[in-house]
Parts: sequence; C-alpha cells; structure tokens
Amino acid sequence: MENYNGNSDVEVGAAPFQAAFKTGIVLGLITVVAYFILYFIDSTLLASGYVGLVLVAVMVGVIMIFGIEYRKELGGYMTFGVAFQFVFIALLISSLISTGGNVLLFHIIDPNLPTVLADAQMESTLAIMERFGGAGAIGGEEIDKLREGFYDNYTIVGMIKSLGVSVIISAILALILGAILKKRDKSLDY
Repeated sequence: MENYNGNSDVEVGAAPFQAAFKTGIVLGLITVVAYFILYFIDSTLLASGYVGLVLVAVMVGVIMIFGIEYRKELGGYMTFGVAFQFVFIALLISSLISTGGNVLLFHIIDPNLPTVLADAQMESTLAIMERFGGAGAIGGEEIDKLREGFYDNYTIVGMIKSLGVSVIISAILALILGAILKKRDKSLDY
C-alpha cells in the first residue's frame, strides 16, 4: 500500500527510526562534547541549572532543524505520529549516548567529579536558601542527607534513574515538538 508521498508503508515506518537514529547520535555527541568541554573549562559548570537549560535549548533547536529537513524528505508533509516517533527516538538515543558519556566522565576519567559536583550543588542550594532566609532552618543532619542525595545522582544507579526520568521528559517534549513539526497535506481534504 502506498501513501500520498508514493512510499510504501514499510518504508515510511522504518524511515522515522533511521532519520531519528542519526539525529539522536548527533544530539548525543553534541551533549557529550559539551559536557567534556565544560569539564575542562570548569567542572562545577556541570552542576549549573543554567547550563542544563542551554543544552536543552540547543537540543530543541537541533531537533527542529533535523525534523524540518526530514519533513522535506517526506515531501513537505508529516503526520503527528511520524513527527512524535522521530523526536522521541532521537531524544532516547541522545539520552543513552549522553548517559554513557557521563558514566565515562564521572567514573573512569575523574572518579572524584561526583563529589565535586555534589558539593557545588550543595553550595548553590544553601546560597539560594540563604537568599530566601531559610539557611538557618536546616541542621547539619539535613545538610548531610541533602549532600548525599546530590552525590547519589552521580552514581551509576542514579544515572540510570535519571535516564528513566529522561525517557518521560523525552515523551513530553516529543509530544510538543511533534505537534510543531507535523504538517498536514491540505490537498487531501475533500
């Protein structure tokens, strides 16, 4: 059976995976390279929320560029389902690659990095609490639990948990970006 682009359903079904796989590899490599560059500049930048937001913005931009290019390859039109699959698979592949890069960075290249980042997050959290007048409300035991929680995020188990959360966030982002990338062929309306 052929669709309106003249491609068979099997080709169209496989095509989102192939295009998304390539996009996911590019996104994953961009993320890993960014982490390593930030590590060499100042490792505490890896614990910054602002850096995370910038990386998410870059990822959205790259996905939009590759998604629009993929839509052009399909003849200028793409259903929501295909757009969702494309974005979700790309983000999933990217998450797997970046998690692998983080394991390499945090546990092989610099095993002390999780402690440095947990301490940086702790300092940032305490500074925020101080600005809002709540720094004195937390005791030493709570601070130790908080620090341990930050450290746990950088363990392999913590990274696997983060990967699970990343899958959920990827699905939500795929819904949003899929809705933006889809384009209906209005000539098929009767």
